[in-house]
Amino acid sequence: MARTYGGVAPEQRRAERRERLLLAALELFTSTGYRQAKITELCTRAGVSTRNFYEEFESKEKVLLTLHERINALALEHVTGVLERLEDADAVTRIGTLLDVFVGTVTSDPRMPRLNYVEAVGVSAALEAQHQEWVDRWAAFIEAEARHAAAHGVAPERDYHLTAIALVGAATGLLREWQAHTPPLPVADVAAELRALMLAAITRPA
Repeated sequence: MARTYGGVAPEQRRAERRERLLLAALELFTSTGYRQAKITELCTRAGVSTRNFYEEFESKEKVLLTLHERINALALEHVTGVLERLEDADAVTRIGTLLDVFVGTVTSDPRMPRLNYVEAVGVSAALEAQHQEWVDRWAAFIEAEARHAAAHGVAPERDYHLTAIALVGAATGLLREWQAHTPPLPVADVAAELRALMLAAITRPA
């Protein structure tokens, strides 16, 4: 049986240590910059040894991959979490609400769009592959919403794949612009612009 220290099981201590490393990395990668960040500094900020670091992550890049995945997964979880209560909403309200939730989630911490849309860009083939996976997932989500709008007579029946890809790119560009400003641009303005773009793109004639 694994020993506890101070009443804390080894599994819990390890989970807490891993979380400290991720939080310290989010701060370091978005202030110093991912490429300039050193594992030793990351460990110092997290209060762990380098040996502990390599017990959790095989490399600095693996930390970045984990954070990139976590941020996207959090946004998708929040967006899909409101779908049930929007079941009876009209298509325009539905799309607007989903976008507000997405933008609100990603901008709740300015470090998240900085990491996802700046620091994680062009780092490695693995990051690019993961980024593409999330582009595809977000595009599929937008396509589904476009088909929902078409089924309710708000949009034409057509292929929405390229439209969805373009809208993912628009969201990425707007959020990159948002995080680049000090102080940041009003979140409501970003959400409104993205909502207008999406509604215009989905409802345009076939």
